[in-house]
Amino acid sequence: MAAALWGGGTGVLIPRPAYRFSVPLEEPWRSACPDGHPLTGTGGGWLGRARCAAGDTYGPSTLSATAATAIVCTLLAAVIGLRPELVVWLLLAPTAVLLATVDFAAHRLPDVLTLPLAAALLFLLAVAAVLPGSGGSWTWALLGSGIFGACFLILFLLSKGIGFGDVKLALVLGAVLGWYGWATVLVGTFAGYLFAALYGIGLMLAGRADRTSRIPFGPFLLAGTLAGVLLGSQPF
Repeated sequence: MAAALWGGGTGVLIPRPAYRFSVPLEEPWRSACPDGHPLTGTGGGWLGRARCAAGDTYGPSTLSATAATAIVCTLLAAVIGLRPELVVWLLLAPTAVLLATVDFAAHRLPDVLTLPLAAALLFLLAVAAVLPGSGGSWTWALLGSGIFGACFLILFLLSKGIGFGDVKLALVLGAVLGWYGWATVLVGTFAGYLFAALYGIGLMLAGRADRTSRIPFGPFLLAGTLAGVLLGSQPF
């Protein structure tokens, strides 16, 4: 119940920053609603409900963001249990949903989110690793971050289907998957590609894309990582 409340409470805050971050690379972060009214709220206009001073609603659905975050947090708590790393995953979940939302909207994974997140994640996992009952290894998390990031950098250089934002996100996800070992890295990677492939095939069957169309890869990497964590955290 506590995890669901945490997910729901943080999910309410996602639509406003998601709207502000969902711009092309060459444009600054949004500072006005679609009708041109300036944004208001705490934290320099980054925190609060997705409304401007005129009362206009903007950005992604608050209900969908809240539900998605609550579901993710509930699944993590139910499967992982009271391990130290659960706190890390719950802290990560709202930002992961925010990144997925922005990537779907603008095909962008902002550096201001991905790079600090990688550093913060490794620090938090270092703390979790020394606490009793932890279910993973900080060394493997560090190696996973570096190797996963390097592999995606190579893919970025060789393929047009990978953006540089995906490379930076890979530093985060490699640490998450690496925490539970290399088998989890493989499961999470496979699941991410599988989800992306199924989404692409669905778009083509619906006539909304062809083989040359680009899709946002970040949300499927994140979903694959979630699947990897849920499976990799369990002893078999």
